[in-house]
Amino acid sequence: MAELMENEVVRAFSTYAVIVVVKLLLMGPMTSYNRFTRGSFSNEEDVARKSSEEKKKLLKTHPDVERVRRCHQNDLENVIPFVIVGLIYALTGPELSVALLHFRIFTGARIFHTIAYIGALPQPSRALSWVLGMLVTFSMAYRVLNTVLFL
Repeated sequence: MAELMENEVVRAFSTYAVIVVVKLLLMGPMTSYNRFTRGSFSNEEDVARKSSEEKKKLLKTHPDVERVRRCHQNDLENVIPFVIVGLIYALTGPELSVALLHFRIFTGARIFHTIAYIGALPQPSRALSWVLGMLVTFSMAYRVLNTVLFL
């Protein structure tokens, strides 16, 4: 493993993968924060110690909470494939400059996607950042298949 981490592309991938995974992990606490500050809970046990009247008020959806939840779901759908495909891509021995371009564009696109989603920026800002991230993942997948295709 130590030998593998001497590879500059693998180290670069590790750096950017950890950045997007940490961003993904922060979406959970952001959802919780919005639930508490907006008084919007989805499970009975979350409000078990409240009166019946308070439970009715608290067991509801809130647009801000749902926006963060959808952003989190979108991260799950995009970051996990990036990490899997990106690791295999890094192991195919791509040029460092090309690999860095892939990793940086994906990371920037996902960070901007979150800002656009949470900040409710007008479309097509969020859509373009999503497409850009997907194109990066597909580009890496193409490189992997082109390099190691074994049928």
